[in-house]
Amino acid sequence: MALEAVLAKAGLRVDADEFLRLVEDTARIVSVPHPEPAELFSTEQQAALTDVGFDLAPYAEDEPCPRAKSVVAHAVFSKSSYSVGQAAQLLQLTSGEVRERLRHGRLFGWKDGEWHLPAWQFTEAGTLPGLETVLQAIPADQPAMVVAAFMNTPQADLEINEQQVTPRDWLLAHGDPQSVARLVTSLGTAA
Repeated sequence: MALEAVLAKAGLRVDADEFLRLVEDTARIVSVPHPEPAELFSTEQQAALTDVGFDLAPYAEDEPCPRAKSVVAHAVFSKSSYSVGQAAQLLQLTSGEVRERLRHGRLFGWKDGEWHLPAWQFTEAGTLPGLETVLQAIPADQPAMVVAAFMNTPQADLEINEQQVTPRDWLLAHGDPQSVARLVTSLGTAA
């Protein structure tokens, strides 16, 4: 399948050349010069990253680069996030109001030259129900990708019709945001 088709199917608003430039830039930023990625993180961060599927094992010369998936994931995550302007338009706010919400923990994002607001927190009509309750419970030391993986991974403690659901789906179904807040506080702690 051509890259353009994959990007379109994934709903990414980027052409193939721009996406490849983003992957190249991301690889420069997140690739490390030595094969021990776990050494870059605290014990708590290692636990959080491995809990959501990141492979922090040492690089073996006879296997594909374990960081390749992380580089692509970071590139996709960055490109699928909203800018302040896009979030302002969606929420019918000014850019200043969006920045104010970011400062006060009422929206979630990270700054890499400019603000990036992960798409998981938005709906077609605004933000997830109960979002602010969940955001207040997120440990401050958790990377945005870990939080995004948590919000999009089915959790054993969240069930709808006897099916495990993601925290995002739980909130979309108007489940109690305190249930998600209790779970998110454990990010970065040993299980």
